[in-house]
Amino acid sequence: MTEKYRRMLLDSSGVRRVLARMAAQILEASHGTGDLVLVGIVSQGDVLARRLCEHIQRVEGVVVRNGRLDITLYRDDISRSGASTALKPTEIPFSIKDATVVLVDDVLYTGRTVRAAMDALMDIGRPRAIQLAVLVDRGHRELPIQPDYVGQVMHTRPDEEIEVRLAPDPADDAVFLLEPAPDWTAEEA
Repeated sequence: MTEKYRRMLLDSSGVRRVLARMAAQILEASHGTGDLVLVGIVSQGDVLARRLCEHIQRVEGVVVRNGRLDITLYRDDISRSGASTALKPTEIPFSIKDATVVLVDDVLYTGRTVRAAMDALMDIGRPRAIQLAVLVDRGHRELPIQPDYVGQVMHTRPDEEIEVRLAPDPADDAVFLLEPAPDWTAEEA
């Protein structure tokens, strides 16, 4: 495995500010919380969805329904990549029929995860609308999927990665860019 350098993009206060801004944008676009639900994609999107709901509750004084969605069985890369097939629970204890569902994930890259999540949501119910909120959009789309709410746009190269750390204590949250270490031997040749 190639060694990677870690560069901080957002510290905990940066993550908190970004989530507060995204929550305000969601509220403004939704004209309140009436039929609004947030569904996070396991395993980081569900944490972000809960935190967005907390920001909304502080502003509106209303508890917004939120759930978590496991998309493992909807992925198109399980057989090719050997991705883990360990299932995590999907917990959406309310009807999404005719709701405005904000699908939440940590990083948007190719769009394949979001496509799988939309397929999974449609098997659960038929929402009035599905919107997308992501903490980091790193580009490189393979499918025509764009977020409605974005914390930060970070144009990356394919050999770079975004690492989102969401700790039990939000004071320890951070977002990093992982860059390949320079290949000094190639430069010396």
